[in-house]
Amino acid sequence: MEILNAIALTMLKPQMSPLQLMQLYQEAGSATAIVENRKHIENVIPEATPHLKQMLSGLDNALVLAEQELKFCEAHSIKALHFGCEDYPQRLTHCEDAPLVLYFCGNGNLNPSKVISIIGTRQCTAYGQDIIRHFIEDLKKTNPDILVISGLAYGVDIQAHRNALTVGMDTVGVLAHGLDSIYPSIHRNTAKEMVTHGGLLSEYPRGTRPEKRNFVQRNRIVAGMSDATILVESAAKGGGLITCDIANSYSRDVFAFPGAVNAPYSAGCNNLIRKQGAQLITSAEDFIIEMGWENDQILEKAKSEGIERQLFPELSPDETLIVEALKERDLHVNEIAIRTNLPIATINSALFMLEMNGVVLSMAGGSYHLLN
Repeated sequence: MEILNAIALTMLKPQMSPLQLMQLYQEAGSATAIVENRKHIENVIPEATPHLKQMLSGLDNALVLAEQELKFCEAHSIKALHFGCEDYPQRLTHCEDAPLVLYFCGNGNLNPSKVISIIGTRQCTAYGQDIIRHFIEDLKKTNPDILVISGLAYGVDIQAHRNALTVGMDTVGVLAHGLDSIYPSIHRNTAKEMVTHGGLLSEYPRGTRPEKRNFVQRNRIVAGMSDATILVESAAKGGGLITCDIANSYSRDVFAFPGAVNAPYSAGCNNLIRKQGAQLITSAEDFIIEMGWENDQILEKAKSEGIERQLFPELSPDETLIVEALKERDLHVNEIAIRTNLPIATINSALFMLEMNGVVLSMAGGSYHLLN
């Protein structure tokens, strides 16, 4: 059973880093291949080191722990998702340090067509709260199916979750501890509501405490699951800036709201914009235009009225690159970005025109199919 074996690998002592574990998984081809060949790992990994062989000797104990973890998940309506399974967040599969296993409690779709993360300081000011409220309200009017991701922390995170719930948008909290507890505990009621309007997600098994290093590691999931990361407020240093750096490393779009020059919790945003680590936005309209999402309503109307395909449409250079990329197989927008080196906003605009001309078709989960 792949999920059992994958969980066991995450419980090896000493633990490998997410990057090391993913490299091991990719080389072997599956968690099951590693577990079944644990006594002769060179059968699937010829370059296996003595250290790896010694570590894998602990798999018998790890499998017992994995069985206990699965029983806990079954008893508490938690889904254990392994890398590559259908419900695993597909955007994360393009990140080299993606978690091998994720635990999810909720009813939300982790692979909708649009996902954003809203992040920032734990000391969210009235200015930041107003930005979040208006931003989410306006997003709801034009793109109601966006999934809002954050970290359930104080400040910007909890404001993002609560405002999303208020307007009826799904929201997922990525936690830095096991799903058997909520930190901070004061957010327990909000977390309970999120389970029925999104959910709670963690790479950590039950009993894992919210240690400092876990929060930094958690940030890569927030960034990797999202099409765009939006920094609302941040001091000159902070976890939000780390998440933005990670998002940039994943070639994801990063945006920041500017603030007053002397405002301490706008310093991080202003610096990031100045250093071109984020695009400046002042409203949901700015964001929607930059992402190319303003065309969705027009496209839906065109679909309802019927789209007549142009038999020989003239393609722009950007459209040609995208078509060439889609000839191999169906791709998500983020995959297209990796293959074409085009900005997400450019890709979205080009895909809109291609779909209007009947060249491509948008599929469930946000992928695109090239029509013959």
